[in-house]
Amino acid sequence: MSSEVRRILLVEDEKAIRDAVAAYLERENYWVTAVGDGQEALDEFEKRSFDLVILDLMLPRVSGERVCRVIRDKSDVPIIMVTAKGEVEDRIVGLELGADDYLVKPFSPRELVARVRALLRRAHIDSDPQREILTFGDLVIDISGHKVTVGGNEVDLTASEFKLLTTLSRYPGRVYSRMELVEKVLGYDFEGYERTIDSHIKNLRAKLGDDPRHPTWLYTVHGIGYRFEDPSKQDK
Repeated sequence: MSSEVRRILLVEDEKAIRDAVAAYLERENYWVTAVGDGQEALDEFEKRSFDLVILDLMLPRVSGERVCRVIRDKSDVPIIMVTAKGEVEDRIVGLELGADDYLVKPFSPRELVARVRALLRRAHIDSDPQREILTFGDLVIDISGHKVTVGGNEVDLTASEFKLLTTLSRYPGRVYSRMELVEKVLGYDFEGYERTIDSHIKNLRAKLGDDPRHPTWLYTVHGIGYRFEDPSKQDK
């Protein structure tokens, strides 16, 4: 599996950037489909499967936000958003749409490749032959099978959401700071951008049906970060 060529969909309307990024990724032995607008991206995604999507927000025909939403409705494929927008709220919007990571132009191709590798590593963690399943009441986390169910219904999580949930759930009651979770979940120092974790937690709570005001599993530790609780232990 480790020698399998990973397929990347690159969506960027600026041809010079698109060509440069595609060339750099291909030198790293990735198989790249490069397109210049949102509609092309959706068409390509319908035609074949991809292991990762690099998605510019500012696109002609169909916006990057719309492309992200459509892809996320169909797939948990890792998505890296790339844009000239650098405002915090723009990043939050992208992450809340379901993106796993965020890069602001101009960026280093080496940094992009590092983030691609980190996301693909998290998304393809099926090489461990030992099955690991965690059960917390209605919540069942099949770590080796990369599957989560609540009340018997499967929940579609992105790679980052799944990594965040497994990181927290392996040690119920342990408090993690936002910075710790950034490093453990994203695999590197995400420029200290700790609000990334808040967005992923918000998405995770919504998908699990965990009310932040009366949580079952995911608790906010104000001024610090988050912790996971096993509801069966709390009743004792």
